Amino acid sequence: MILPRWAERFWPVVPIIGALLFIIALLFLFGADPLESLNIMFLKPFENQAKMLSVMAFWVPLTLCALGLLVTFTGGLWNIGVEGQMILGSLGASWIALTVDAPAFVLIFLEIIVAMLAGALWGALTGFLKTHGKVHEIFGGLALNNLASMLSLYLIAGPWQPPEGGSFRGTPPFQEAALLPRFAESRFSPISFVLTILAIGLVFFALNNSFWGLKLKALGKNARSAFLLGVSSERETIYAMMFCGALAGLGGAVRVLSWFDSLRQNISGGIGYLAILVVMLAAYRLLLVPFISFFFSLVLNGSLTLQLKTQLHSSLGGILTGVMVLFILLFGEASKLGFRKEVEKDE
Repeated sequence: MILPRWAERFWPVVPIIGALLFIIALLFLFGADPLESLNIMFLKPFENQAKMLSVMAFWVPLTLCALGLLVTFTGGLWNIGVEGQMILGSLGASWIALTVDAPAFVLIFLEIIVAMLAGALWGALTGFLKTHGKVHEIFGGLALNNLASMLSLYLIAGPWQPPEGGSFRGTPPFQEAALLPRFAESRFSPISFVLTILAIGLVFFALNNSFWGLKLKALGKNARSAFLLGVSSERETIYAMMFCGALAGLGGAVRVLSWFDSLRQNISGGIGYLAILVVMLAAYRLLLVPFISFFFSLVLNGSLTLQLKTQLHSSLGGILTGVMVLFILLFGEASKLGFRKEVEKDE
């Protein structure tokens, strides 16, 4: 069947509409009011400043992780280890916050630098396992995620335990100077927002205006051809993993220094895995990543309000985002359903 040109332009929103219809059907099935539920999820967060700032506070680390993943995906690398890289970033920032006594601007600078270095080194380890140990980045990343989580629990219950004794809940609160300045007593830090905007610009330049970005694209398209053209897959793999790890580490620092005031168990909150869905839903297009991240943050924050005001569980937000990604993968291209583009006639 031939797809008209107007329908071809409209097609990218079809999977999104399909996912929303699927969620509406689920709401009917559970006896809930779809309009009320969707209103709570999508519009309630805009009602007041506190809710909007909470959305933005979640948006920052999610966008940073997604930007890093975009770089590795461009190079044909499935960096599942971004979750562990984020945890290592939070550990690096926590180490400075707990051990260094200095003015606020020095502490924050050191925390950010060490967090990015820790994430980059953890990413380099995944790249090293792939290039020298022949361990696929998916398996290496998952193993390092678990190792990072166990290291975090060890530090919380051991060397960094509170004075009253070991606990898996968290470390002692950080000194006030170590925390990122937050807006209006919220979890949102203007500094983290500025860093995220700079990261967007950096990734845009790296992928579109640098020779390194060209090499990554060549590797992602055809690693064998790139090798024949002189592109070192081993070097670029490690560099891409380190770049992603640095941004994920920055996300971990933001999480521990603004969302919380101490290192907590499960500090990453699954943001690294969620960032993978963001990049997939954005179809690896950089300019869409911040908006998709904002949509995810909006839905997940709204779903918490949904649980308070209705009998529906907050996991509905996760179901919506998951279904949306699934629909994009299944129906994102009209050709998968047997449609063909309309052939332009020569004038």
